[in-house]
Amino acid sequence: MRKITRDLNEDVRDRVRALANTEAFQQSRRERKKIEMRFAHMKRILRLDRLRLRSLGGARDEVLLTATAQNGRSEYVSSWGDCVAKLGTVSGSATICHLSLS
Repeated sequence: MRKITRDLNEDVRDRVRALANTEAFQQSRRERKKIEMRFAHMKRILRLDRLRLRSLGGARDEVLLTATAQNGRSEYVSSWGDCVAKLGTVSGSATICHLSLS
C-alpha cells in the first residue's frame, strides 16, 4: 500500500488559498502593488539603492525625505496636467497657466 504524505501545515495552506479569492484580499493586493511601485520608483529613479545615513533614525529620515520629494513631484505633475488641460481648451490665444501647489 502506498501512502501520500501531507504536510502538517497543509490545512492552514488550504485556508489561505480560500482567502486568496476574496474581495478583501484583492483590494489588499492592489494596495500592496501601489506601495511596491513607489518603492521601485524610489530605488530606480531617486537612487535610493542604499541608505547613506547611518543608524535606524537616519534611515527613517532618509526614507521620509525621499517620500516627501516623491509626493511633491506627484503633486506638481498632477497640477501641471490640470494646467495642460486648461490650455488645451483655449486655442490660439497666449494663455499663462499659474501653478499653485497649495
